[in-house]
Amino acid sequence: MTTGAVPSVEPPGAAAHAIEVARGQPTGDGVVARPPYLGREELDALFSVEEFEPLAAARMHPTTYQYIRGWAGTGWTAAENMRAFQRWVFRPRFMRDVTHLDTSTTVLGETVAAPILFAPTSVHKLAHPHGEAATAGAARALDIVQVLSTGSSTSLEDIAGIGPKRWFQLYWYTDRGLTRELVERAVAAGFTALVLTVDAPVIGWRETERRTAMVKPDDATAVLLPEDLSGVAQATDLTWESLEWLRSVSPLPLVLKGIGRSDDARLAAAHGADALIVSNHGGRQLDGGIATLDALPGVAAAVEGLHGAGGRPLEVYMDGGVRRGTDVVKALALGARAVLIGRPVQWGLATGGEAGVLRMLELIFGEFRSAMGLCGATRPSEITRAMVTRNPEPTAPRV
Repeated sequence: MTTGAVPSVEPPGAAAHAIEVARGQPTGDGVVARPPYLGREELDALFSVEEFEPLAAARMHPTTYQYIRGWAGTGWTAAENMRAFQRWVFRPRFMRDVTHLDTSTTVLGETVAAPILFAPTSVHKLAHPHGEAATAGAARALDIVQVLSTGSSTSLEDIAGIGPKRWFQLYWYTDRGLTRELVERAVAAGFTALVLTVDAPVIGWRETERRTAMVKPDDATAVLLPEDLSGVAQATDLTWESLEWLRSVSPLPLVLKGIGRSDDARLAAAHGADALIVSNHGGRQLDGGIATLDALPGVAAAVEGLHGAGGRPLEVYMDGGVRRGTDVVKALALGARAVLIGRPVQWGLATGGEAGVLRMLELIFGEFRSAMGLCGATRPSEITRAMVTRNPEPTAPRV
């Protein structure tokens, strides 16, 4: 095990920062025994995503757990992402034939088993020794898309060998040669979309990371970035016109992650985006920012009827605070084509590896299917805005 130095006030870039926290220096600290990973029989005794997090925490070093669950500033935005789902309630429709329920949909023209994707989160080996390979195995088994992070602790090529449907998340560095190399590797490894994160030109103020050095497994490092991070800096001068260069070096559909305003959504469409992810980086960037579910309807309305560079209707996805199958239905009702799940994937990994992620998603899939049918829809495309309304008591706690 190693322990990470407290990050500097101005770290070099979002992915590089995550790995700067994760790499650290050797330590003489003893290794504390952790409970074993749960087996299939034990995992089958879990019935909600909320049950996974405390089990994951017990199997991780406290500093690693705090890093994964962390947020910017006070954590208000991270909490708002979850509270936003309580601000909407269902208006179910009955006396409709829901004999045959089909949860499948398409994202960028590719069929997936449900409108749920694995969000790009860094260094999955912080949660489990098999890291992103375990996540890829779960994505393949579930027939959904894995969005691999620039900060992955498993190579692009190894993920390709496992064979999930896969997109690559990109941070844009001042070294355009490094940026181009990452894109070219993703293309060569059969990734089918490029997800550019646009909401991290400056690193968010993350107090817990600054306060506490992180103890982590020795192999939990970002294998896609140079070993020496001193020259790795995230570009801070990007504009909409910068996307022209990226499109010139990438033949892949372009997804912009971090859009939260209707005017930015229209500009993204005008500059060649094929899809948008309404995201605030899981509340890890700007504390006090709008919850993603609250931002979603405006973004979706702004690009309705517009088409991406590839000629398809421009698609809108969202992440942030998704924990339940009912959350997925609410997001689709408010304009998302699909949602992405981040931290819960890490909780599934830390609880039981690939099998843990599979069990967690089985639960979300099951509740999504149930809620969809109870709202009178037989497929995701039938979920409409008319199925939700504002909650008259949004402060009521979740049962």
